[in-house]
Amino acid sequence: MNNKIWLSSPHMSGKEQFYIKEAFDSNWVAPLGPNVNGFEQDLQQYLGDDVFVAALASGTAALHLGLILLGVEKDDEVLCQSKTFSASANPIVYLGAKPVFVDSEDKTWNICPERLEIAIKDRISNGTKPKAIIAVHLYGMPYQVEEIRRIADNYEIPILEDSAESLGSEYKGRKCGTFGDISILSFNGNKIITTSGGGALAVRDQKIKDKAVFLSTQARDAAPHYEHSHIGYNYRMSNIVAGIGRGQMTILDSHVKKRRENYQFYRDTFKNIYEISFLNEPEDMYSNRWLTTISLPSYKIREELREFLLEDNIESRPLWKPMHLQPIFKDCSKYLNGISEDLFNKGLCLPSGSNLTENELNRVVSGIKSYFAIC
Repeated sequence: MNNKIWLSSPHMSGKEQFYIKEAFDSNWVAPLGPNVNGFEQDLQQYLGDDVFVAALASGTAALHLGLILLGVEKDDEVLCQSKTFSASANPIVYLGAKPVFVDSEDKTWNICPERLEIAIKDRISNGTKPKAIIAVHLYGMPYQVEEIRRIADNYEIPILEDSAESLGSEYKGRKCGTFGDISILSFNGNKIITTSGGGALAVRDQKIKDKAVFLSTQARDAAPHYEHSHIGYNYRMSNIVAGIGRGQMTILDSHVKKRRENYQFYRDTFKNIYEISFLNEPEDMYSNRWLTTISLPSYKIREELREFLLEDNIESRPLWKPMHLQPIFKDCSKYLNGISEDLFNKGLCLPSGSNLTENELNRVVSGIKSYFAIC
C-alpha cells in the first residue's frame, strides 16, 4: 500500500530542538520560563496591533478562560457559530452557561450577520441578553469582521474571536487574532504551526493578560504559603512546549505561503471538473488556507470520493458537522438558514499540509480525477 497522506500533519522547522535543549540545559521545564516569555513576545510582535498574549495549554483552555474573563456565568447565554469544531462550544457548557447556535453565510462560511442579529433581538425580547458572541474564522477564512463588530457594539455584547484555524490570516491587512474583545489561538498538532498541544489568549490590556495568567496557574494569591481566593486552572503552557513554538514561529510565513500554494494548485488542476467548487477569498480578506475545502454536488458524491481516496491511503475529511446537529447540543436554541448543514453534507477537506511533497499532491489529484472519470 502507498504511504499515508495526512490531512494536515506537523511540519517542523529544525530549530525547535535548539530552544528545547536550552530549556533542558537550564532546567526550565516548569510552566514558566524564558521560552514562554519569548514565545509570547514572538506572537505579540507577529500579531501587532498592541495585543498582549498569554501562552496556554490549549486553544480550548484559552476559550474557557476567555469566557470567564468576559464574565460568563451559570445560566448565561452565549451566541456561538454553529459551523465549527466542538471546542468552540464546549467551554460554554463548562461554565454552566447555555450555547445559542447561529448559522453560516455563504460568503465566508462563517457566522451569518443577519441570523446573528435576529438571534440577539429574539433573546432580548425573551428577557435574556446574550453575554458574549463566539465568532470563528473557519478553515482560515476571516468572518465578516466589520459587520459582526457593528452588531456586537450596537447591542453591547463582547466578541470572543476564535482564531484557532486562522493564524496568518488577515482582514484589511490586519491579523486575525486581533479583532475580538478577547481572541484565542491554537497550536494543536494539525494547525499552521504546532507546539504539539497548546494555545494562547490575545487581549488589549496588560491587566487582563495578568488575570489570565493568574487564573491559568491555579489562581495562587501572593503569599508565602498556598493561598487561594479564586478558582484557578492548570492551563499555563510549559517552557518545553513554548520552545517548540519559538522554533515554529521562524517558519510561520512560509507555512502559510505553502498552504496557499496547495489551494491554488488544487483550484487550477480541477478548474474543468464542474462538480468541484471552491470557497473564494472575498475582497479585503487573506486566508491562510489552513485546509483546502471543496464543495461537491451531493452527500453521496462526497462520501464516495472520500472513501475512494481512503482506499489509496489518502486522508480527507467532511467539513465540520454543525454544533446544532450534534447529539449533545440537540436541545439548544438555534437560528438557522440551512447553509451550515448543506456545507456539511457536500463539503470535503483535502490534504493541505505545508509539508506535502509534489508527488503527494499529484497523487491526491490523480485520485480525484480517477474518481470523476469512473463515477
